[in-house]
Amino acid sequence: MQVILKQDVKGLGKAGDMVKVQDGHARNFLLPRGIAAPVTAQTMAEMKNREAANRHKIEVEIQTARDVAAQLEGKTLKLSAKAGQGGKLFGSVTSKEIAAELETQFGIKADKRKITVEDIKQYGTYAVELRLYNGILAKLFVMVGE
Repeated sequence: MQVILKQDVKGLGKAGDMVKVQDGHARNFLLPRGIAAPVTAQTMAEMKNREAANRHKIEVEIQTARDVAAQLEGKTLKLSAKAGQGGKLFGSVTSKEIAAELETQFGIKADKRKITVEDIKQYGTYAVELRLYNGILAKLFVMVGE
C-alpha cells in the first residue's frame, strides 16, 4: 500500500514523502495514529500543490535577495563612534551595530550572523560582505567617523 507521510518516521521517510509499506503496517499503525494518509487523487493533488508552493516561495526569496543585493552593492554605510587619541576606537564596531544601521539608513533587515566584517577598531572605511541567500552576496563599505 502506498501512503504519504504526515510526519517523519524513522526507517520510512520524512514528512511529505510517498512510500510503499505493508498493508498491515499501514492499517494497524500508520493510519490510525494519523502518521500517514493513503494515496488518493486528492492527496496527490495536495502534495503537488504543496511542492509548487514551496518552489514558488524559494523563487520569491531568491529574487528578493537579488534585488536587495543590487540595491546595496557598492553603497557606503556611515557609522559614528567615539575614539581616543589617534583615531583608535573605544571598543570596536560589530556586525550587530552594522545590522542596526542597515535597517536605519536603508530599511533593510539583516541578520548579524550573516554579516562578514574584519575587526573595526579605528576610523576609516572597511569592506563588508552581507550574505543574503545561499550564493547571493552584497558587498558594501562601512565608513566609521566621529
